Amino acid sequence: MTTLRREIDAAAAALAEAGVASPRTDAELLAAHVLGTDRTGLLFVEAGDDFHDRYWPLITRRAQRMPLQHVIGNTAFGPVTVEVGPGVFTPRPETESLLEWAVAQELSPDPVIVDLCTGSGALALALAKYRPDARIIAIDDSPEALDYARRNLAATRIEVIRADVTTPDLLPELDAQVDLIVANPPYLPDGAELEPEVAQYDPAHALFGGPDGMVVIEAVVRLAFRWLRTGGHCGVEHDDSTSARTVAAFERAGGFVDVTPRRDLTGRPRFVTATRSGERLVS
Repeated sequence: MTTLRREIDAAAAALAEAGVASPRTDAELLAAHVLGTDRTGLLFVEAGDDFHDRYWPLITRRAQRMPLQHVIGNTAFGPVTVEVGPGVFTPRPETESLLEWAVAQELSPDPVIVDLCTGSGALALALAKYRPDARIIAIDDSPEALDYARRNLAATRIEVIRADVTTPDLLPELDAQVDLIVANPPYLPDGAELEPEVAQYDPAHALFGGPDGMVVIEAVVRLAFRWLRTGGHCGVEHDDSTSARTVAAFERAGGFVDVTPRRDLTGRPRFVTATRSGERLVS
């Protein structure tokens, strides 16, 4: 036990020196990963003779600012765990606020749910846990991201489609057929300053949404206008600075009611939700 604590202490010091934001937590999580336990389990296990050789390559990668999730190879999101790595956006805990809102919505029998810009498929997979009765469609245009999504969703009935959500007249067969749309699209304004873990490892295609971060969000709103049935719901994540612009995008589109800006558990503006009214024409 003393040996394990010394290893973790040294690793935490190395991560702190490298500028990692949560060095102690990451050192313990990586130790738990190597030992096949959780952080609480570290109180009850011993390091073993091969621990150092297995542990320190992971600490070295994290010290190089590789995201913890990439070092481990997966991440938890709500009730599920998904595989992540180079080429796919890593789901963030903040997006769980969008998930919580989504699962609280009242939907029609045999609902249709669409997860736009699905990335790893985390939102779609989590929604399937809560709504096993739903037809769920996960859409992304990145071949690399879809490789992860297909692996993460392989044991489910979720449909995975490669498509660009900014394409005009995309999937007209979904017009007025969808009960719920969720989207965590690229929404950072071009040129936004990022931590090394994000700048070097999350794909730029999944991060940046044009000069003001709104290009893909506005496309999502247009799709929601077409695809949602009357009374259907849409929730779109956005940058901290673009909550009002996202609200305005729904209001400009017409055909939406209850357009509501919402905050995550940290209190930051995180996503906007709206409900499709009966009006089917843009004024």
